[in-house]
Amino acid sequence: MNLSTLFRLEENLNLDRKTLVILRWIAIAGQLISINLVYNYLNLNFPIVESHIIILIGLLTNLFLQFRIQTSQLKDVYSMVFLVYDLVHLSALLYLTGGISNPFSILIIVPAIVSSTFLSMGTTIILGLMTTLSLFTLTKFYLPLPGMNEYAFIFPTFYKIGTLIATIVGLIFLSYFGIRFSGETKKRSKALNKLQQVIAKEYELESLGGQAAAAAHSLGTPLATITVVAKELRKEISIDSKHSKDLDLLISQSKRCSEILKKISKKQMVEDEFITAIKLEDLLEEIIISFQESSKKKINLISIKDENKISTQRSPEIIYGIRNFIGNAVKFSKSRVDIEVESNKKNIRVLINDDGPGFAEDVVKIIGEPYIRSKLSSRSSKAGLGLGTFLGKTLLERQHAKLNFSNKGHLNGALVSISWNIKDLTTNS
Repeated sequence: MNLSTLFRLEENLNLDRKTLVILRWIAIAGQLISINLVYNYLNLNFPIVESHIIILIGLLTNLFLQFRIQTSQLKDVYSMVFLVYDLVHLSALLYLTGGISNPFSILIIVPAIVSSTFLSMGTTIILGLMTTLSLFTLTKFYLPLPGMNEYAFIFPTFYKIGTLIATIVGLIFLSYFGIRFSGETKKRSKALNKLQQVIAKEYELESLGGQAAAAAHSLGTPLATITVVAKELRKEISIDSKHSKDLDLLISQSKRCSEILKKISKKQMVEDEFITAIKLEDLLEEIIISFQESSKKKINLISIKDENKISTQRSPEIIYGIRNFIGNAVKFSKSRVDIEVESNKKNIRVLINDDGPGFAEDVVKIIGEPYIRSKLSSRSSKAGLGLGTFLGKTLLERQHAKLNFSNKGHLNGALVSISWNIKDLTTNS
């Protein structure tokens, strides 16, 4: 793992300045209340002046962060600087107030946890190591816990070691959780953004036909007027006139424009009929033909068990989702892909089966999650990151589909099952 990967430089990680400022104000307020309560109300002695100086320095740094730094997002490196200071700040307070024996010593892991959630793994590792070093130091070197001398109370060594181990375990556990949680959140957010882009593009392409028809209808009337006027002028002008050829050209080009507009209108009428109501079998046939034009592999559509040949709305979600899985089957198959349509009075199912290597055993149970890759060397060279499968699965599930992935097809390759309740499919728009 190189430094670019460890610190995830390409991801441009940031920490919201306002969030950090609020967290630090909460910490400063809590520290002020705690030390003054212990010193003034409980009457326990400890270096109160030094503690106030440390908190004052922390307050000044937070004022600097809030009013002098203008950017709303702190880059990874700058965020680390403030979190490292917070770690040193709290370690100094703990040193003055009992070290690891202080009940508030658990808070020393907070900077590393914040880093694990918002910043890079490299920054989190640095803060984690510094936190561990601080914990070991505070276990060995510290001033007495306030009240220990007055009440002759001494913490046994095994208690301090147990506290040290428990805090380090908590640090590792929560840091790992933060790294995994933030990583999964970022990946899913990125995949969902990609999904929104895909579906927006599909709807944009779908609307182009309607826009073309509207243009053809709007241009028809003025174009007809131009043609009529040109013909009338042609009648008025003799054949020998110098404008005669220009008028003939104008009439011929107007006629050509009219024919083009008629083609656009006719095409839109066909597309309208195709969009508003289409049998699922016909939709699959359309998708298969598009792949047969670019692939020599044999793609079979089997509809023997399609008892209820229903019509559905041709939505971009269904088209893109099914096309994605058929495309994957064509890509990974050796020579053959079978697409079966089965239906009864209640349900309809599309089975996409290929004679390829099938799904990798180490990812078959998590297929549909974004950014996954098989660890098997025989699969990883050809397989992608699962983003296309995630997009297709998500789009189809938005149209009430249920998907299942396995290697139990009759062609001994990958098998994708897409099923709907007929009532849900016929109401999709």
